[in-house]
Amino acid sequence: MGFLNKIFGSDEPQKSSLQFWNTIESEEDLKKAVEQSSEKKVVLFKHSTRCFISKTVLKNFEKEVQNSDKDVAYYFLDLIAYRSISNKIADQFGVTHQSPQMIVLENGKAIKDASHQSISVNLI
Repeated sequence: MGFLNKIFGSDEPQKSSLQFWNTIESEEDLKKAVEQSSEKKVVLFKHSTRCFISKTVLKNFEKEVQNSDKDVAYYFLDLIAYRSISNKIADQFGVTHQSPQMIVLENGKAIKDASHQSISVNLI
């Protein structure tokens, strides 16, 4: 199965090893992200571990973030493992679900969103 998981992805929760990510694994984590958006912009990155395009976009976005000096809090959601939270995000912020997807929060509201190759630090 290891080979197939590399090609098609896995249902196992995925975490990025990069230091700037905060993970969303519960509604409490989402609540903290929303609260933090009152202090500075927050980016929610919804990632599908089953999708090659999502993996590619994630890698490119992480490279952009590492070269950025923006004062932003970055949150990572594995939407396969935490689908109910992904659905809550779509409902709470009135944003159609996409994968991969970046949602920018400010003062508790979604001010921008992008999906697929439109995801970029430049939108923050």
